[in-house]
Amino acid sequence: MATRLPPVHALSAFEAAARFGSFAVAAEELCITPSALSHRIRLLEEHLCERVFVREGRSVTLTEFGRRYLDVVRNVLRTLSDFPLPNKATQNQMRVKVTVPPTFARYMFMPRLAEFTSKHPDIEVEVYLFVPLYDLSLSESDVEVRFGAGEYPNLVTKKLFIEPSFAVASPAYLKTIPKISTPTDLRHACLLRSALEPWQPWFEVAGLDWAEPTHGLRVDDLGLLLEAIKHGHGVGLTRQHFAQEMIDNGEVIRLFDTQLATPPHAYHLVHEAQPSLRPEVALFIEWMQSVFKD
Repeated sequence: MATRLPPVHALSAFEAAARFGSFAVAAEELCITPSALSHRIRLLEEHLCERVFVREGRSVTLTEFGRRYLDVVRNVLRTLSDFPLPNKATQNQMRVKVTVPPTFARYMFMPRLAEFTSKHPDIEVEVYLFVPLYDLSLSESDVEVRFGAGEYPNLVTKKLFIEPSFAVASPAYLKTIPKISTPTDLRHACLLRSALEPWQPWFEVAGLDWAEPTHGLRVDDLGLLLEAIKHGHGVGLTRQHFAQEMIDNGEVIRLFDTQLATPPHAYHLVHEAQPSLRPEVALFIEWMQSVFKD
């Protein structure tokens, strides 16, 4: 008796919804309606006799079974995508899919990407975004840039660079609080919180026996955190690549010489462990390491 397989269109709908955490966004990528995508997910769940998502308002999260099944589905889709097609144009097979955090993409990756594309015009680069610390499983991409502690089991991880973090605030905000001359004066300030740039390691370097702040605006995107600082929501931690233009323009001010030389989170290049990488992927990894080594 033939084994009944899950519908391929339902598998692609499942993978897209898991990647975006949203049926609406996944439906837009697949060029179908959200109701059609929901129907495909229902078909898959009926086939599996298991729930793969928990619906939470407009967002969805994977069940424990869904997380395990996602790894299987992505491997299957990757195998189908990478299977050599002899009648397909060679240039269409030269493709690198890279997933990067939004702030890294905006400030560091896009300004440098032209160097790679000019050197390798026959290699197509596809760029996807993900949220640091939340999207923890490798997507269908060939390469990911992750901002985190660099602890990713069963994956090849290479740190791109280390960059110190330091405190900044907007001139307008500084006018609303008592004068800040030393790190201790931060007791008068609203400290902006982010899981990506925790304060406690910086406190230690500054000689402050303070706990991590538990109140105030929290922003888990480095670019948005810097925008919140610029617009006067409080004092936050940032890094030179992101803040230098705003510092030069006077939009934000560095408060002290104190800086955390090795923050707990850094940018890492991540890919699956494979006996051999496709040539274009290996070229892209080599280029990334060369560009960001300094």
